[in-house]
Amino acid sequence: MRIAGFFRMITDTGSRPSNKRNIITDMNKVMIIGGGAAGMTAAAAAAENGCRVILLEKNEKLGKKIYITGKGRCNFTNACDLNTFLENIIANPKFMYSSLRAFGPYEMIDFLEENGCPTKIERGQRAFPLSDHASDVTKALEKCMRENGVDIELNTEVREIGAMEDGGGYAVTAVNVKNGKRRVYHADSLIIATGGLSYPSTGSTGDGYRFAESFGLTVRPLAPALVPVTVEEADTALLSGVSLKNVTITALDIETGKQVYESDTGEMLFTHFGLSGPLILSFSAKLSHELEEGKKYRLSIDLKPGLTREKLDERILRDFDGAKNTDIQNAISKLIISSLRLPVLKQAGIDPHKKVRDIKRAEREALSDSIKGLSFTINGTRGYNEAVVTSGGVSIKEIDPKTMEVKGHPGLYFAGEVVDVHGYTGGFNIGVAAAMGHAAGTACARR
Repeated sequence: MRIAGFFRMITDTGSRPSNKRNIITDMNKVMIIGGGAAGMTAAAAAAENGCRVILLEKNEKLGKKIYITGKGRCNFTNACDLNTFLENIIANPKFMYSSLRAFGPYEMIDFLEENGCPTKIERGQRAFPLSDHASDVTKALEKCMRENGVDIELNTEVREIGAMEDGGGYAVTAVNVKNGKRRVYHADSLIIATGGLSYPSTGSTGDGYRFAESFGLTVRPLAPALVPVTVEEADTALLSGVSLKNVTITALDIETGKQVYESDTGEMLFTHFGLSGPLILSFSAKLSHELEEGKKYRLSIDLKPGLTREKLDERILRDFDGAKNTDIQNAISKLIISSLRLPVLKQAGIDPHKKVRDIKRAEREALSDSIKGLSFTINGTRGYNEAVVTSGGVSIKEIDPKTMEVKGHPGLYFAGEVVDVHGYTGGFNIGVAAAMGHAAGTACARR
């Protein structure tokens, strides 16, 4: 193997180590960079199929991002049928068809349970570990890896990757982040599962995109997705902590006036900076790139989606009946939660202390409009620090969907968030990452 050829490449980038005695060459059939959901699943699949596997993770522990998903409970997949799963993938769902057929939700559930992690299914077919501890998912993956002989090296940050000059695999230069020791590895197959840019504190710093570009691959534009949004209206801070259930949202492009988004019924949350919760995260995932480019949207919340405007007007009239001498803010107490009465009345242009007997029909219609469309101006997101996933990534056009192998680069694979695929909340993103990892690890074994 011509390691020297790789060293010439390192010299060109100015990163050649100054002391050759600190360099150790190591031969491994399959190398995986990244110890998240995709990387660990890939390692387990390759090792179970008889490969010698080494996994490099720059953090001090595996699955660091897994620990914070699902509020620490880890919604690791969604136990729905394949078609429903694909419908919940926003970017490039067709690309995932083959890998999800091979390792879909129920295969993942079986895998975890076989490796000591009992599971349960909750509302919306969301799958969690029975213990409600995300660490149990990581422990199950790690158990399978160790039992199948995977060599796991933590605190190991990959700096450079290059193809061997004789086509005999890939050379990887990594540094131990604790002692600075540099090491050069060789692998016949290389799986890059380094994640995206979301939650950079977990080690997701975009390394995989840099590696992809070094091989001449296309990286599609990146944006934070499944992320809380900010609003222009300063008084929303007064609503911080207010949670809404059984509401829907729609969004209009402020420039064109066209409706660009409509949700199903769900939940959302007011924060000190704007809006969050499942409905808002899904909205940001669908329009992630537009939000990143500075587009503004008028987002309207239907507080009573189960009532038509006619039925809502009938309900308002019933509440008004017998309350003629009551302030309107009190007259609507059974219809609207206390924290939202003033915002609703403000948008309707009604003095909250106005007596019901003095409310005109036009004001009652304005009240109905406000209840069916409490509106805010979305002007941005909270960025990668609070984004669940990254939208964009390595172009799927350059990856075989059945194996995750890069076209034109035998033995090179990308899996997980680093690839241009992402979905809604509900376990779909970890499920996607695991399916890609399984496809890549299995393909390595077939080679």
